Amino acid sequence: MAKRVVIIPGDDAAPEAMTPTVDILKSLELDINFTEFPSGEEGVKQYGSRREFEMALRQAIDQSDSTLFGSTNGTTGGIGYLRWGKQTYANVRPAHWRPGFRSPLKDPKKIDFVIVRENLEDLYMGLEGDLDTLTPLSLTSAITREPLDTQSKGQFAIKVITEAGTQRIAHFAFALARKRKAQGGKGLVTCTSKYNMLRKSDGLFRDVVEATAKEYPDVQYDRYIVDDFARRLVANPSQFDVVVLPNLYGDILSDVAAGTIGGLGLGPSGCYGDAYAYFESVHGSAPDIAGQ
Repeated sequence: MAKRVVIIPGDDAAPEAMTPTVDILKSLELDINFTEFPSGEEGVKQYGSRREFEMALRQAIDQSDSTLFGSTNGTTGGIGYLRWGKQTYANVRPAHWRPGFRSPLKDPKKIDFVIVRENLEDLYMGLEGDLDTLTPLSLTSAITREPLDTQSKGQFAIKVITEAGTQRIAHFAFALARKRKAQGGKGLVTCTSKYNMLRKSDGLFRDVVEATAKEYPDVQYDRYIVDDFARRLVANPSQFDVVVLPNLYGDILSDVAAGTIGGLGLGPSGCYGDAYAYFESVHGSAPDIAGQ
């Protein structure tokens, strides 16, 4: 039975990368039926409104086996549904140097690791607001031991790390390391977060990953505070195999990982859940180079 794949080309320069990609896939004559949508602005015009365009995307996604998604500037919808609607909790971003890649590093030949980023929690839940709405909570800083001043004009953001969310991303990372080991890889999982400062949230992430490590005795485990990890990522990226980390750090440091091999255009990305996966570019919609 043919697989069904949705093609969402995205905005700005993204369709210019997506079009030849789809042409290559079609030339392979695989058993795939493609459902292709127009780029963002064209889609809004064709469907009459952004809301109708979004609903058409969701319906097609629900009827598909997977989606290939170009980058969006916010005009093209579907990305929120692909992530939270389909619960694609594991963002997998490999960094593998190949001959011809113009890495800025002196010796990139042994770079071959994977960032496994928790994809649904952390600061990406959009829990922000005016600082004064926190006044009834009477919060006290664990660092200064002083009450939070909510009278100053400002904004807050809530970081959420759950035990269940961390457990499933940890199992994903260890299973991937085990698979890579069977193919000749290191069989190593590295956990990183800011657990020395954010002892409750990032500390929970570390603790859950460490507990999970005990279920995989055939896989090595180590950990680094995220700022130390960032240094190591540039100084000696070949030491890593599978790296598991919370959402925000994963988003930022996977861009650094792409930089070690030669740039964002070389960084693939897949978002996996238990029942669905979609694939997207790392490089963004790149409006500054659209048409080039």
